[in-house]
Amino acid sequence: MKVIKNYLYNAGYQILLMLAPLLTTPYISRVLGANNNGINTYTNGWVTFFYLAGQLGISLYGNREIAYQRKDKYKRSKTFWSIISLQIFTSSIALIAYLIAVFLFSSAFKTYFLLQALWIVAYGIDISWYFMGMEDFKKTVSRNTIVKLITIALIFILVRNQNDLAKYIFLLGFAQLAGSLTLWPYLRKNIQWVKISEWHPLKHFYPALLLFIPTITTQIYLVVNRIMLGRMAPQAAVSQFNFGDNIVKLVLAIVTATGTVMLPHIANKFASGDVKGVRDSLYKSFDFVTAVSVPMMFGLMAIANKFAPWFLGNEYGPTGGVIFWEAPAILMIAWSNVTGTQYLMPTHREHQYTISVTIGAVVNIVANIFLISLYGANGAAVATVISEFAVTVVQLFYIKGTIRRRALFASVWRYLISGLFMYIVVSRINEIMNMTIINLALQVALGIAVYTIGLFLLKAPIIKQAKSLIKKE
Repeated sequence: MKVIKNYLYNAGYQILLMLAPLLTTPYISRVLGANNNGINTYTNGWVTFFYLAGQLGISLYGNREIAYQRKDKYKRSKTFWSIISLQIFTSSIALIAYLIAVFLFSSAFKTYFLLQALWIVAYGIDISWYFMGMEDFKKTVSRNTIVKLITIALIFILVRNQNDLAKYIFLLGFAQLAGSLTLWPYLRKNIQWVKISEWHPLKHFYPALLLFIPTITTQIYLVVNRIMLGRMAPQAAVSQFNFGDNIVKLVLAIVTATGTVMLPHIANKFASGDVKGVRDSLYKSFDFVTAVSVPMMFGLMAIANKFAPWFLGNEYGPTGGVIFWEAPAILMIAWSNVTGTQYLMPTHREHQYTISVTIGAVVNIVANIFLISLYGANGAAVATVISEFAVTVVQLFYIKGTIRRRALFASVWRYLISGLFMYIVVSRINEIMNMTIINLALQVALGIAVYTIGLFLLKAPIIKQAKSLIKKE
């Protein structure tokens, strides 16, 4: 039950990270327009590389190391101070490098690039990895709820026309910074002071750097699509792809939240030598993410074309195609989240994880070169799916010696058939209905009902798991 509660907390945490821009999207897409939203996406894409370079792979590495030392307060504290001092140092270097790059190479969007620098500062002092390693997700959720709600209110109050793009960028960056700061007071009862002479931050540099490689290559899926679109297509296409991608990633956050929860859980079992516990947890996790991701994938595909222009405005009609073509990535990422984040990472097989995402990154770039030139934003969406499929295939190859792949996929067909039937029903209803909030809610409810009935009829394992949890309660 602790894992389930942490999943629910982290699902909320991941959703809240994207909830503010999604809730304000119908307003911002109309007030700022496609061109200005494209500028925000483009400049934020570049700053992403710098704040990731500043953080190295500390978000994952710190999470795992704290999980290893969870029961010993002194060792845990020593690990924390060592890692955070390294993070602040490397982020400071990243900030300086970013500012130099902006003043030397930026011209048209210099003001916006400078405002985006807040993200580097925010991630430089972010310590959410500590609480994730402690499997304490409630704190991160509560602080994000307050910060995001305030940010949403300020966006509606202060961003009123196309001249307010700078205000919008500042508010998003400041919200991230405020969220990072609010976690620090919780440390007083969690850790103790350790002499600076005992920190040894450089000890953590190389292992964190190893995790930085897959972290930065993973961001290629998030950033390179936008940068290449910005170079090869109009700024409006960047904005159309960005909003579609954000909607897919928001839905995906509910699934990938299991990765952040299971990483410290698996790491703790691995450190205790509980190999059987690791395998059992992975089989259950794989079944769970499949059960959740399949209806999300088919559900988005069923409503995409009518949902996009209704939610974003007529200017974003093409976003419906982006959502439709990118939706299968939900299932691919859900699977690789289990094999990669939940297994390869906590069991010290980072090099295999790195190889898989590097291959995916290369595939992503090559696919973008061909597909964006032919199909624009839709091509970028398809390239994302192809690259995520490549990552999944490589990781499945690597786990063959320790995890039974046949056991992982034994019941996948049950979820796919149920999901496909749901897609047929919901897409038919969507065609004859006008898109309104009430009709959307009805379609979602109908989809859930049809999918659930399919799971019962096909006797999917998730039903048995749900019943056992209810009995325990």
